[in-house]
Amino acid sequence: MKPFVPLLFLLSFIAFASQAIGKPNIILIYVDDMGYGDASILNPKSKFKTPHIDRLGKEGITLTDGHSSDTVCTPSRYGLLTGRYAWRTTLKRGVMGAEGSCLIKDGRMTLASFLQENGYTTAMVGKWHLGMDFPGTKGNRDWTKPVQDMPLDKGFDYFWGIPASMNYGVLAWFEGRYAKVPPLLFTSKKPSRIAIADYRIMPPYQKSANQAPEPRESGGRKGNPNGKGLEVAPDFVDRECLTRFTDKSIEWIRNHHSKGRGTKPFFLYLPLTSPHKPVIPLEQFRGQGKAGAYGEFMIETDYHVGRILELLDEEKLAENTLVIFTSDNGPETTWKKRAEIFSHQSNAIFKEGKRSIYEGGHRVPFFIRWPGKIKPGSKLNSAICQTDLLATLAEMLGKTLPNNAGEDSNSFYAQMINSGDAKSHPAIIHHSSQGRFAIREGKWKLVMPGAKKSMKAQLYDMEKDPRETTDLAGRHTDTVAALTARITKIIKSGRSSPGQPVKNDTPLWNDLVWMK
Repeated sequence: MKPFVPLLFLLSFIAFASQAIGKPNIILIYVDDMGYGDASILNPKSKFKTPHIDRLGKEGITLTDGHSSDTVCTPSRYGLLTGRYAWRTTLKRGVMGAEGSCLIKDGRMTLASFLQENGYTTAMVGKWHLGMDFPGTKGNRDWTKPVQDMPLDKGFDYFWGIPASMNYGVLAWFEGRYAKVPPLLFTSKKPSRIAIADYRIMPPYQKSANQAPEPRESGGRKGNPNGKGLEVAPDFVDRECLTRFTDKSIEWIRNHHSKGRGTKPFFLYLPLTSPHKPVIPLEQFRGQGKAGAYGEFMIETDYHVGRILELLDEEKLAENTLVIFTSDNGPETTWKKRAEIFSHQSNAIFKEGKRSIYEGGHRVPFFIRWPGKIKPGSKLNSAICQTDLLATLAEMLGKTLPNNAGEDSNSFYAQMINSGDAKSHPAIIHHSSQGRFAIREGKWKLVMPGAKKSMKAQLYDMEKDPRETTDLAGRHTDTVAALTARITKIIKSGRSSPGQPVKNDTPLWNDLVWMK
């Protein structure tokens, strides 16, 4: 019987490997403040080129009506990872800082924990911005103690990155629960000579928060008081983020692939810090494009996306790797100056940008590539939200989500694989950083009344009027009433996906003015 033991082992290994090959690796690249018009494949008049991002659209599917779940960092990241709108939590407006209880509560399913439970090795490299529990308090830290309530507690096997946007501090290169070099020094936002209304995070750094200078931005403007006395490690420099994140991602993928773990699929979440301020293109990208430093920074971002795609080709991983690329919200308000100075529209044809309830605030670049499964150059024109990714991956793996997970996640798997599938998609909810709501169902978008009397309901036909120029609320009162009832039900029932009603984390709140 002994000769059969190795054979049985071999057959078991082959069976396991075959099963694993059926599950694609997944890379989710999440850029920061990139507008719809910043991908040259989506903007014929773009003043710079993004060939590697464009490659994802050419070799995969473009979600032409794809949306972030909110219009600023923290809530969009929550929605992306949990399949649930962040306004259902205690965060009703704005963003978190670097420090605080993680917005993703223990026990809440995430993309990472779901995939982990289904045989994936999971990693995150980049910007978190969902809250971390640091040891001690500012000025009185013990960095020999581990960070708690962070990515390793939310389904990720590996973490390397920074806690939040750079203007919130605690800036160090964290690996796992520890800073490689502790953030024992202090700094403030320094004026940038490179970009419009911008700042830098770079030495010299000070030994105490009081010694840090008043924060300044380019043009001598006073910066936000939150930009003073930021905790920083002596080896931290803002412009190194993109290179370090990409280097570490490549190192992690190679390590996973080369050490025999290639039989187990992987999930890499790569949230980059660009083109969010500070806009800091490396010297090798200066002078490229025709949109100033911002265009150069986007070109650098595209370069690093290309490095990831090149790695997949080199390691022969491309065929069985699902690559998702999208942004957390629309472009920063500096888009107005870029339009004026360089004739570059970061928001493309859409109205306004980051923080806004209008399309420019949440309609974002959204590409998915999966060779052999997704038709190259295909388009999905239904309105899709980033919250839908969890249910989509669940359907891909033949799994059903529990009732208390992915409450706002509706699968678009069939539409993704069969781009001609005309299946209608459930309503999605938009939310501005100031708490205003909108509902999108089919061609109709209803912007809900806001806290101010001037913020009346507005109805737009997104097929005929994607620029949101003509309010039709007075002409289609039945549609306004139906959509008002629909969004009210979605909010009160705790979900927009099929299933039993669940509770929001809070009672109804003041921004829901139409419910009064």
